[in-house]
Amino acid sequence: MPPTSAPPPSQPARQFAPESLLAAQGVRVAIFDVDGVLTDGRIYVGEQGEVFKAFSTLDGHGLKLLARGGIEPVVITGRDSPAVRRRVADLGIRHAVYGAADKLAAAAPVLAALGAGWREVAAMGDDWPDLPLMTRAAFACAPAGAHVEVLAIAHHVTRARGGHGAARECCDLLLTAAGRYAELLRGHLVTLDGAAS
Repeated sequence: MPPTSAPPPSQPARQFAPESLLAAQGVRVAIFDVDGVLTDGRIYVGEQGEVFKAFSTLDGHGLKLLARGGIEPVVITGRDSPAVRRRVADLGIRHAVYGAADKLAAAAPVLAALGAGWREVAAMGDDWPDLPLMTRAAFACAPAGAHVEVLAIAHHVTRARGGHGAARECCDLLLTAAGRYAELLRGHLVTLDGAAS
């Protein structure tokens, strides 16, 4: 007798506080920092000066889901490196600013191009350079381990640390607030032949 698989869940296991979901409603654009958010904040420098960074596949899939759910992911980072540019390109992120000394100034033309105001923006950061974005955004998210001043203004602090699924948690929250999370999850529970997996 072949083993039977468990039926797919009727409700998503991922849950968020109602106040976080309320603050995140109406978000159309989500801005992410890189170092300390999409990575663990450590920078590996090789003998020839090359920079290495480690990224989470959980975060990568979350950013792709965000775009599929109608929320535009944007990367604004204070540093620039081939590794970051490669990761952003691999994820199909259409809007990114590298080497931004002033992240607020860097965000302005991106938001104008997307026709979005700050009431439609979420921002995720971990340190002082991210504060101008986070204080203006409708929804501010910080990874566990972020600087205390960032934690103090965040609407949501993730359980995961930067580079270890923190951005995915933020993506999941935004998709839940937009009413798209359960639908996207159901799509992943269906195999190519249309039967539940």
